[in-house]
Amino acid sequence: MNECSFKTEQRGKEVLVKQIKKAAVLGSGVMGSGIAAHLANVGIPTLLLDIVPNELTKEEAAKGLTLNDKVVRNRIAEAGKQKLLKQKPAPLTTKDNLSLIEAGNLEDDLERLSEVDWIIEVVVERLDIKKSVFEKVDQYRKPGTIVSSNTSGISVNAMAEGRSEDFRKHFLGTHFFNPPRYLKLLEVIPTKDTDPEVVHFMEKFGEDVLGKGVVIAKDTPNFIANRIGTYGLLITLQEVLNNDYSIGEVDSITGPMIGRPKSATFRTLDVVGLDTFVHVANNVKDQVEGEEKEVFTVPPLLEKMLERKWLGAKTGQGFFLKKGKEILELNPNTLEYEPVKKLRTPSTELAKQQKGSKAKLQALVYADDRAGKLLWSVFSKTLVYSAELLYEIADDIVAVDNAMKWGFGWEQGPFESWDAIGLEKSVQRMESEGLTVPSWIKEMIANGATSFYKEDNGTILYYDRGEYKPVKQNEKSINLKLLKKQKGEIMKNSGASLIDIGDGVALLEFHSPNNAIGLDIIQMINKSIEEVEKNYKGLVIANQGKNFCVGANIAMTLMEAQDDNIFELDFVIRQFHKAMLNIKYSKKPVVAAPHQMALGGGAEVILPAARIQASPESYIGLVEVGVGLIPGGGGTKELYIKHLNSMPKGVKFDLQEVANKVFETVATAKVSTSAEEAREFGFLNNLDGISKNPDHVIYDAKQVVIELYESGYQPPVRKKVPVVGETGYATLLLGAQGMHLSGYISEHDLKIAKKLAYVLAGGKVPFGTEVDEEYILDLEREAFLSLIAEPKTQMRMQHMLVKGKPLRN
Repeated sequence: MNECSFKTEQRGKEVLVKQIKKAAVLGSGVMGSGIAAHLANVGIPTLLLDIVPNELTKEEAAKGLTLNDKVVRNRIAEAGKQKLLKQKPAPLTTKDNLSLIEAGNLEDDLERLSEVDWIIEVVVERLDIKKSVFEKVDQYRKPGTIVSSNTSGISVNAMAEGRSEDFRKHFLGTHFFNPPRYLKLLEVIPTKDTDPEVVHFMEKFGEDVLGKGVVIAKDTPNFIANRIGTYGLLITLQEVLNNDYSIGEVDSITGPMIGRPKSATFRTLDVVGLDTFVHVANNVKDQVEGEEKEVFTVPPLLEKMLERKWLGAKTGQGFFLKKGKEILELNPNTLEYEPVKKLRTPSTELAKQQKGSKAKLQALVYADDRAGKLLWSVFSKTLVYSAELLYEIADDIVAVDNAMKWGFGWEQGPFESWDAIGLEKSVQRMESEGLTVPSWIKEMIANGATSFYKEDNGTILYYDRGEYKPVKQNEKSINLKLLKKQKGEIMKNSGASLIDIGDGVALLEFHSPNNAIGLDIIQMINKSIEEVEKNYKGLVIANQGKNFCVGANIAMTLMEAQDDNIFELDFVIRQFHKAMLNIKYSKKPVVAAPHQMALGGGAEVILPAARIQASPESYIGLVEVGVGLIPGGGGTKELYIKHLNSMPKGVKFDLQEVANKVFETVATAKVSTSAEEAREFGFLNNLDGISKNPDHVIYDAKQVVIELYESGYQPPVRKKVPVVGETGYATLLLGAQGMHLSGYISEHDLKIAKKLAYVLAGGKVPFGTEVDEEYILDLEREAFLSLIAEPKTQMRMQHMLVKGKPLRN
């Protein structure tokens, strides 16, 4: 059950507890429907309400409907709900979650607000309209119901004026970032009257149930992330206009090169929408004075773009325009579109050779070239602005840094970035150039504190008002990097480490380049299980890299194949099979905890585990056909067995149907778009878990290990596997042959499909024959080795390594 509770008040021994079992979202636009979708994704039934239409559509009139018909009165909210099925990226983790959203309207269904525990307002950004909505809400909500606004900048204190005492105690801002499913930040903004217990509850609920990174913000214009982010974007635009940088040049160095998203500066503005950005900038401009007001006054260029409806992605053009396959950039002087330019300087070339964002930043920011001058100007002003605002917008530097990381996708927040470029060195230069550095920073340096953050025995400390304090961590957020510094490693090699994560549980962490599986990782799997069986309750397989694992080391595998070293490949596959069987039949429970991409060999590692505890955004798939192969580490067999084990006990089922489904999943290289969908594809079963918060997946997996161990875990009994045999093989191939004859797949695709079908069918045996797992693995190994010797497969592997996408030959 998706509940989170808190103590609201105490009368003697009586404790009143608040739970959120049902919610209402008022406003069904992109943001409102997106929030409703996110609530549905975590299992909370949600009422989605919007205004009643004042006129019929042509279709409604043709059907003889009137403005009094319910289908008409609910039309706006229902349309917002249905659009969730078409939006990209998908707001829903599975289409089935749509059933948890019920559409209604803000006239007929106001009484139903008494049914819910949380009411979220997401109507138009006008104070008078919001206050009118809250006046009605106050009449119908039950006492104790939390009410919040998703405003991106209007004062939450002003919204609560005139409301009842109970309303004001339970009212606050909850600012989600768009799209709510994918962006981690949730800014919680209390009013002067909000009950501290309500704030504490929303912080905990936001992290543990909604899966968000929560920061407590103060009731100031645009709160934390939009205030600093908008400032940084406007400062960057000033550099373009004043110093003759092109739009493309700026984006080429303000993205991944400095630890920012690929959308960099101006692609981000195109995605956000110029109208939205200008609204946010004007919101600050109207509430501040002096130099800050000047910065937030949008330049004439943006006004001209607004007039022409060049709003970005939503209108098809903005700072960039796509013409056919070519992407063009806007020339801000001529308002014509030109080929995209990139900024290449000695410092950008040097930065590319550096490892880690700290080294890249130092190479760029202090460089005496066009890239360095641009970045120094933007960084120095944005860092000083963040420091000036600090205690006005937040309680500490951690909240500011987290807001920018979670809301804008920065790898490092402003104060972390300041540490990266060197606090003392940068302050000296800032002051020499006439920038006014806040006095608290100069006092900090004078007192011997030369960084905003420091580490002490594996604990991260942050500077706050004259002293260093430990960064507050949710106990469910396990940081492997810090844990290794605190406890060391049980054992390690070049590809993986075994770590003690406490309470008698060990964790196997991959850390090879891209977490690609090679012999080093295979050896560590075997050694880890041997160690765990002797000395631990169980094992978690997880890491905190960009992705869990995107497969085996293709480059190494291709090199061996091109050298015709089939003996070596045969050895590696046998070792891989042995390791996967060790995971499956370990005497102690093994729980795999994937996050982001678990593809190919990554999927094969998790499938044999006693349990899988997946991050909500887990993209799982056996994708080997994309490089001309079939799964080589037992993935097909394990997915087939997982499907068989999910069949109801004692009920006759169609074995051919199971084989067909697995064949389709592997042959088409299906990849789940969420952990929920991974369950639909059969990569997860009903015993496997999905964490609400991606930061908690290792903690949750650890709890599963302990639970299995304490309940007397026994490894699965080795059983023979029923297969569909020769007749099933023919059935599996029918569809593939039809697609080949129709020209949908190539001759080589058909060859791969035949090999896959042969393995899945169990070879030349009668339908229903029961075979050993090792027998299927031998078939798989033979098929893998025969395919990798094919020139067309090697061409596909080469293409994937060079281009990063499949070749269809």
